[in-house]
Amino acid sequence: MSDFIRTWWKLLAGVAGVVFMALLPLLNISVPGVLPTPTYQPGTLALLSLAMVFSALALSYNMLLGTGGMLSFGHALYFGAGAYGLGIILANFGVPLWPGVLIALLGGLLIAIVTGAISMRVSGIPFAMVTLAFAQAGSVLVRRNSSVTGGEEGLSLNTEHVPDGLVGVANTRNLYWFALGVVVLVYLVALWVDRSRLGHLARATRENELRIRVLGLEPTRARFVLFLIAALSASGAGVAYILLQSGTVPRAVSADLTITVLVMVVLGGVGYRWGAVLGGFLYTILDQRLTVLAGSEAIEGLPSVLRIPLSEPLFLLGTLFILVVIFLPGGIAGTVETRWLQRRRADALTELDDDADEAQRPSEVRP
Repeated sequence: MSDFIRTWWKLLAGVAGVVFMALLPLLNISVPGVLPTPTYQPGTLALLSLAMVFSALALSYNMLLGTGGMLSFGHALYFGAGAYGLGIILANFGVPLWPGVLIALLGGLLIAIVTGAISMRVSGIPFAMVTLAFAQAGSVLVRRNSSVTGGEEGLSLNTEHVPDGLVGVANTRNLYWFALGVVVLVYLVALWVDRSRLGHLARATRENELRIRVLGLEPTRARFVLFLIAALSASGAGVAYILLQSGTVPRAVSADLTITVLVMVVLGGVGYRWGAVLGGFLYTILDQRLTVLAGSEAIEGLPSVLRIPLSEPLFLLGTLFILVVIFLPGGIAGTVETRWLQRRRADALTELDDDADEAQRPSEVRP
């Protein structure tokens, strides 16, 4: 019964969280030092939208690493495929936004089919190296084809065929709600995967692939389908990214971005959906706010021995990541889950001890 109640509590907490996030642009909430402006203003809405986009990307990567046990260094390739794909389609073919989104997603899926079919021939570290090679190839193609992709300068979004409600600072609220819809959709996909036969087979393959083969099942096919679903979800996050940023840059397809997303997932907790969302949020907000802190007058006035490291946001983020790995080895979500289970076991043992003591007491003798 406790598991049933816990499931309902988690469902209610999730729904309440989504409702709160949906209402946030209508509220006047200020968090000094964390959010740049009150929540109804474009500055904070843009930051939160970006955090949700990367949370969706982290969720998609968690499907690979957390569910399937596949360490990829090329997952950003599909994120970039969604972003660059939509940008190129809108700029060159005059397609309206929503058909363009569909074509961009299909393009990302096609790239995933080709690269995944090759990558899945190996596993473990060789798989990671093959995906890294594909990411590097994608990055080179983007940087060298400036006439199509904009090269090093990036690709600006052609807004001629984009609805007016999704263009400009005045419509940041609509873009925020669009990003929220994307992260909710990717979360539901991840939830379905984890509870489906596909997810169970992928997790079993992660634990012991040989046993799965002995049982007559086909683990490679399950991992390949999971790879495609994760890539398609990443492409959806890329579509939201280019709409939010009004453009994209070569980093969107680089292995560097994949490593950043890996840090998000590890920070939140590998294998936990809400951990991936939390990790994406925390990393994005910290990255943005620490950049502001690094250039502040307070840091500039410190002695050089402190000023130099503290003026580098990556140093601060790296230090935070090291602390999390040392003191929270399961990530935030994993640590919370572990402590909750420990407390539950302790309560169960206490209850058993009380029952044993009660049984050992002599029964009351009635006259």
